[in-house]
Amino acid sequence: MAKLSAIQLTTTPNVDHNLETIDRLLSQLPHDDEHLVLLPECCLFFGGRDAEQLALAKKSGSEKHNSLVSQLANLAQRHKLYLVAGTIPCLTANTDKFYNRSYVFSPQGQTLCYYDKIHLFDVVVEDSEKNYLESKYTQAGNEVKHIDLPFATLGLTVCYDLRFPELYRVLSQRGVDVITVPAAFTKVTGQAHWQALLQARAIENQCYIVAAGQQGKHANGRETWGHSMVISPWGEVLACVPEGEGSVTVDFSLKSIDKIRQSMPVNTHNQFKTELIK
Repeated sequence: MAKLSAIQLTTTPNVDHNLETIDRLLSQLPHDDEHLVLLPECCLFFGGRDAEQLALAKKSGSEKHNSLVSQLANLAQRHKLYLVAGTIPCLTANTDKFYNRSYVFSPQGQTLCYYDKIHLFDVVVEDSEKNYLESKYTQAGNEVKHIDLPFATLGLTVCYDLRFPELYRVLSQRGVDVITVPAAFTKVTGQAHWQALLQARAIENQCYIVAAGQQGKHANGRETWGHSMVISPWGEVLACVPEGEGSVTVDFSLKSIDKIRQSMPVNTHNQFKTELIK
């Protein structure tokens, strides 16, 4: 039976340290030919200044020869699993901004797909940071992405996307079975809304939601919520790691999705089937 896992991290500004942590946590997961593992947003660099993300994107190389991509692909190959590598910064063509990009790697280390975060976190939050302006250095994506894996159809989203159900509805209309949500939700917004939004997206779209978050206090003082979890198509929290670094793993069943969709065919009944995004 296929498996779904979410890994929770307290990522630092040290890429090598973070790679070692991810490698160690991946080694603790069960081995299965059909195993999808999700890492959090900013999995290889977090807790530094936003300008340092741009510097890392410039240092890492082009899309075809990106050192961060290569190292993550090697992890997928070494552990023989499908790895959704949270997000990493990838330089745009004009080089003054980067894409916050989520990659999907095969157990053979091949890059299968990537998704650039569409909704950028430009908000005011009552925490130590106060103001977040992700768009200063990040270029928003403009394309919805999904991919057929041998055991499921996978839809890709990132963090703040979670507040925009239209994106999830487009993915649902494309027939996805699993949607990944790598995130770095703030402690304040996470405590208020994280689980409720994840359950809503699972229930509305009758699919599994795999959500992997950053958790803890980071080098720059930011605090993230964690509570990485996997949610069933019925909205049940199947497994959760509230705090610290760690992982959760659940069995995945297409039969459970089919049963729910047949008994309550909301996608068939939906009268608003309009795709506004490519």
